[in-house]
Amino acid sequence: MDVVTPRTLDEALHLKAELPGAVPIQGGTDVMVELNFDRARPAALLNLNEVAELGGWSRENGTLRLGSGLTYTEAMQAPLADELRALAEASRTVGGPQIRNRGTIGGNLGTASPAGDALPPLLVSQAELVLRSTSGERTIPLTDFLVGPKQNALAEDELIVAVRVPAGGPRQTFMKVGPRNAMVIAVVSLALSVDEERSEVRASFGSAGPVPGLVTVPIDEREQLPERVAEAASPIDDVRGSARYRQHALRVLTARALERCLA
Repeated sequence: MDVVTPRTLDEALHLKAELPGAVPIQGGTDVMVELNFDRARPAALLNLNEVAELGGWSRENGTLRLGSGLTYTEAMQAPLADELRALAEASRTVGGPQIRNRGTIGGNLGTASPAGDALPPLLVSQAELVLRSTSGERTIPLTDFLVGPKQNALAEDELIVAVRVPAGGPRQTFMKVGPRNAMVIAVVSLALSVDEERSEVRASFGSAGPVPGLVTVPIDEREQLPERVAEAASPIDDVRGSARYRQHALRVLTARALERCLA
């Protein structure tokens, strides 16, 4: 297996065009699991650790621009954590300190797991992804990017460059059910955001369908949200929990999240 290491984003895009089967790797917290268990054996790895343009975050035209290389540890730190509270709370539940220091938002998006902890917070934040190739750049809503379990809408020659989200404010939260608070795949997870400007409440759930789901209701219909979330979910029975338990847990988490955000 070859490992290629570009130093700039342009170089990375040209290498991705030349080696469309190359798997991008930065934190490696998902990719290395696949390699270690021999679930994947790509011809090449595209090491993005030296591409500075993918890191950090900034304010851009009234929105927040999160580089795809933003780590969970960085997402937990103020002032970004004050603007995207649900993402910060979700980041605190990801693995241990070593995983949070290495794992990236872009990697979680690229893996597109239904259990990805960063996905529900980004969905309630109405995130859009910036995708780029040597042919140009396009922006796609996260709702359209996630197309199936561990399947996304990336073209073979594209890379996730950034995520754009409006600043969320304080009325956001994230909750997760698992045997412990971190270092665990969620049995179910839930992010909730109260958008006073639009007079609506958005809830997104993970580990309860082929892709993370999103449910929106007007604020004055918020009492219906726990049942609406449970109805929107399509969980399965597996070793981590039954479908019936997952739907019950989503009702409870949604009610608790509403109480937390609207108290």
